[in-house]
Amino acid sequence: EVLLRMHSVGICGSDVHYWQHGRIGDFVVKDPIVLGHEASGTVIKVGSGVTHLKPGDRVAIEPGVPREMDEFCKTGRYNLSPTIFFCATPPDDGNLCRYYKHSASYCYKLPDNVTFEEGALIEPLSVGIHACKRAGVTLGSKVFVSGSGPIGLVNVIIAKMMGAAAVVVTDLSASRLQKAKELGADFTIQVKNETPKEVASKVEGVLGCMPEITVECTGVQACIQAGIYATRSGGTLVLVGLGPEMVTVPIVNAAVREVDIRGIFRYCNTWPVAIALLASKQINVKPLVTHRFPLEKALEAFETTRRGEGIKVMLKCDPTDLSP
Repeated sequence: EVLLRMHSVGICGSDVHYWQHGRIGDFVVKDPIVLGHEASGTVIKVGSGVTHLKPGDRVAIEPGVPREMDEFCKTGRYNLSPTIFFCATPPDDGNLCRYYKHSASYCYKLPDNVTFEEGALIEPLSVGIHACKRAGVTLGSKVFVSGSGPIGLVNVIIAKMMGAAAVVVTDLSASRLQKAKELGADFTIQVKNETPKEVASKVEGVLGCMPEITVECTGVQACIQAGIYATRSGGTLVLVGLGPEMVTVPIVNAAVREVDIRGIFRYCNTWPVAIALLASKQINVKPLVTHRFPLEKALEAFETTRRGEGIKVMLKCDPTDLSP
């Protein structure tokens, strides 16, 4: 293990959800819990067996740490391990604090040209990497990203990075769609009160064809329905956003057109990839951060996120260092 002095921690929609509702699905907050799982910091102490890190190293933290070497870990899909430790998922504490102890193997050294803030953004970025890999995004793909919140936006960045020829994004908010454009989206569609089939035909209209891949980042029933209708026969729909447990969808439409529906759960094996992309300046995630608060103003930061202002709100845990 290593002891870290925390630097930057991003606020996630799930943190806000636990704060407001006390549960997400089967994960219920029963005792006080420390939130935060998008984080970076500086190593101040290392355990006796740690060789790849030393005090002073700047690191990004992967929040999911398997507790045992089970079949999922053996096959490289450790995110599916049922006993995994995960920051800020009850009953496990997160890392929105000044000092934090974490498994050394899940702390990744940041190159000098990657900021703490970029290090903290690797967590949401990882969702995009994992989703686009599961979706099979490749050279020349036409991609429909449903939802332009932080997770929709990282999927735009990664889909373009992986060679997508055209990415179209839908959202209710014009300002969020503007951000998607900034980050590389080729087309945006502001949804007002169209039916799912109408949304699908608008997507086809701007792309000039149906997309092979849809990445659904809202979890809203109508959006999942639109995702099925929009996806080209033989294509793939990846469900990233999660809403209610039971959702009504046109499953027969998907079945007879051989549209594969895939889920994702967090990510695995993404930190080294993300660090390589950031260090080589192949991607720019800096525009995602719109607000910064010191740890003392955490409540204000959470309120800002809850109101949906900006994109990514960052908390600064080190009172002596409020830089990115």
